Amino acid sequence: MILGFTLTMPNVGSWNGKWSGKDSLYFRSKTLNKNDAIKLMQGEEQRDFYYRWDDGWGANVNVRIITGTENSRLKKISKGFYGYDWMIDSIIEFDEILDSIERKEKRKALYEELEKEFEK
Repeated sequence: MILGFTLTMPNVGSWNGKWSGKDSLYFRSKTLNKNDAIKLMQGEEQRDFYYRWDDGWGANVNVRIITGTENSRLKKISKGFYGYDWMIDSIIEFDEILDSIERKEKRKALYEELEKEFEK
């Protein structure tokens, strides 16, 4: 299944209250196996994931299942993902947007949990 990820910045912390990318589409797609896509979407047609920085900026990533035709069309007009592809990876891996430190800590905790289960 193809999942479409669209980035917006609903909270802007710039001096003029504007995001220079506001009028562009920031889109990426990922193909996941059906079970992983269904698990991520939790029975919803679309989901939103929000991330807030300490400086007042906030990003939203909208995720939805899309068709191959829609994927091709959106890829043609997309300006990339503004350097935030790590958010997509975090959503797929953790079902939330976590920064690099949070991702590392969560992986460590999961690894330690698996080690304990393996030792039993």
